[in-house]
Amino acid sequence: MSRILVGVKRVIDYAVKIRVKPDKTGVITDGIKHSMNPFDEIAIEEAIRMKEKKLAQEVIAVTCGLSQAQDTLRTALAMGADRGIHVEIPPAEYDTLQPIHVSKILAKLAKDEKADLIIVGKQAIDDDSNQTAQMIAGNLDWPAGTFCSKIEHGNGELTITREIDGGLEVLRLKTPAVLSADLRLNEPRYATLPNIMKAKKKPIKKISSKDLGIDTSARIEIISVEEPPVRQAGAIVPDVDTLIAKLKERGHL
Repeated sequence: MSRILVGVKRVIDYAVKIRVKPDKTGVITDGIKHSMNPFDEIAIEEAIRMKEKKLAQEVIAVTCGLSQAQDTLRTALAMGADRGIHVEIPPAEYDTLQPIHVSKILAKLAKDEKADLIIVGKQAIDDDSNQTAQMIAGNLDWPAGTFCSKIEHGNGELTITREIDGGLEVLRLKTPAVLSADLRLNEPRYATLPNIMKAKKKPIKKISSKDLGIDTSARIEIISVEEPPVRQAGAIVPDVDTLIAKLKERGHL
């Protein structure tokens, strides 16, 4: 492989408590800490490890979003990515950007950059869609390995261990291919201060979705965003008979 393309997304930090806007049009993002999607950190780490093993020559990080998304690219560059591409999305279309849009963008960039492998996180922690990798593979007609917990290389192919409901499944894929990273694939490295400083000198290419010929106009309309109902406090019952009686009272049996 000569080139790996990795998709990274800027999301509200996993440790931040999400609050809904008073008008219920979305969640509050102003003044809120953002960071790279944790599954995308794992994807970047895996690509960098491949390069360190001489299995790839270049790692390119790609993000789609507003100008603030460049901070996420800088993190990827500080971790070890060689260069970054920022696909600028019009502000009016950003809130309704969907996996189908992102998959078309990454598929187009994979062709333009002559990538041999695309790695993304299996899902983003904000929308939990878990669709992008599958759609990229469909757009490119490439084989896909999703929910990867282990990636091995040999004999010109990839051996993927993926997590499924019944346990683990092993697949063999030939490149070019699309992979999505699961939680147990690796432990991402921290970006050290010297590498953060070096990352400021690494190139970031800016390009708009329109320049790529990708229509990112809204396909959905957000009607209302609401917080989930408050969970009721649990109760301790003295015996099984009382438990069954209470379940019947609440219509669960």
